[in-house]
Amino acid sequence: MSNGDILKVISTDTINSIQDISVVTPSIYASIFSKFATEHGEVIEDEEKLSHDLISQECSNLTNLQNMTSKNVQQLSENTTKALHAIKDRDESVLKEVLKETSELRQEILKLKEAVYKDELTYVFNRKYLHDHFLNEEDTFNQNGVLAIIDLNYFKIINDTYGHIVGDKVLIFIAAQLKKLKASVIRYGGDEFIIIFKNDIDLQTATSNLNKLREAIIAKKLKSSENSFRVSFSIGADEFKKGDSLTKVIELADKKMYEDKIYIKKIVTGI
Repeated sequence: MSNGDILKVISTDTINSIQDISVVTPSIYASIFSKFATEHGEVIEDEEKLSHDLISQECSNLTNLQNMTSKNVQQLSENTTKALHAIKDRDESVLKEVLKETSELRQEILKLKEAVYKDELTYVFNRKYLHDHFLNEEDTFNQNGVLAIIDLNYFKIINDTYGHIVGDKVLIFIAAQLKKLKASVIRYGGDEFIIIFKNDIDLQTATSNLNKLREAIIAKKLKSSENSFRVSFSIGADEFKKGDSLTKVIELADKKMYEDKIYIKKIVTGI
């Protein structure tokens, strides 16, 4: 793992751990960051160099993405020109060749779309997907549907008890389970997911499906070495109409989620 990857992992762990702290001073953040660095077996002696490595890595990723996009656009242009000439000359062999190249190009474009819209850890969608597919420029919805917020319960305890590698595996597991809903699953941040159900599913049905999935997950026992534990999450869902504000819909769903958290924690008292 490169220095940039190390810094990114430690930063993510730190951000996840301070979500419930109302006031975070630089010294508190530095202390928590240092704690996670130690857990990952890293001594952060040259923070400036690590930051430089991370920025360089991100720039390299963007450059590679740009280069691949340019290459695909160029190839598509060439294929179009070849196809036009082949049609004019009635050359079936060239048309077959263009078709094969275009099919391969389509696969490359799909891979690029995945890289842009997928969360690196869980492989569900990221925030960019939410904004590009469901929102207008004013952050209002471009269609009707149901938005649900999923927040894991006792996730900090799982991290503290079994370590952050297990915590990451739990996130991957939950993401895979949420995909069974046949809706758009978005990792919104940390251990929080957003599910977008399109307007073919109403609020009652979406909530019922989420509750059934949660019951199935709670019934499972996950293992870490010789230990086992349970995972649960809280749910908040609300309908949205075309033109509704994302912020407002999230606020309403978030309020319901915290009410549900109080309820579910009375039933599931720990891991």
